[in-house]
Amino acid sequence: MALEAILIGILCYLGALSTPWLFGLTGGWYLLTRPLVSGMLVGIILGDVQTGIIVGVAVQAVYIAMVTPGGSMPADLNFVAFPAIALGILSDKGPEVAVALAATIGIAGTVLFNAMLVLNSWWNHRADMALEKGDERGVYLNSAVWPQITNFLMRFIPTFIAVYYGARYINGFMESLPQLVLSTMNVLGGILPAVGIAILLKQIIKNYSMLIYFLVGFICIVFLKLNMVALVVVGSLLALIHYNYKPEPRSTGMMKPGDEEEEF
Repeated sequence: MALEAILIGILCYLGALSTPWLFGLTGGWYLLTRPLVSGMLVGIILGDVQTGIIVGVAVQAVYIAMVTPGGSMPADLNFVAFPAIALGILSDKGPEVAVALAATIGIAGTVLFNAMLVLNSWWNHRADMALEKGDERGVYLNSAVWPQITNFLMRFIPTFIAVYYGARYINGFMESLPQLVLSTMNVLGGILPAVGIAILLKQIIKNYSMLIYFLVGFICIVFLKLNMVALVVVGSLLALIHYNYKPEPRSTGMMKPGDEEEEF
């Protein structure tokens, strides 16, 4: 299990917000750290791709609308994407419990993220001191090398410990929990994806009448049992009807009846 824990720990570092190796944020934060992608990768490493994708989809729904303005994060998505999903797969308790674990670990991960920012400010101070002395090597080490080593240690070590020891004890720990706790985790894990979708709809829908299209899709999936291909066709038809046959907006520059044109 040590090799699997090492690989997941390396992926956790490569997908971190401040890791530059995979085309900056493009390949790391915006690709590897998406739970849908990391769930598949962690599932491949742990030998259960199907469960990894199922857990990744459930966790992705929770954080689908999460934004990080100015580096301020309500939850550390990096720890959600790797150690949390790995523990969710290893627990073998279904995606609902995995979502509850991910939410808990993601919030706890913000503590480590903020600690890393504090350490980086210290490295920046040392780089400023080296710059005043004209020490180019010191500037490079304190602005590029040491912060990345700090980032690696604060990502790799917690992930390795969680996956390596979690693989041994997670099942026994989950079995020791009272049924009430497991039931609560199942309920919360089922609600959180709906909260994520609701936040996304709040961001993208400006007119509440557009919610009717979301409800149509919900009915097609839940009650009519349509697959994704059929749902795409239905959605395309609704989009065509909406944009081709919607009423034209009233022009604010039109003259009202009885208004007389001013003469100059």
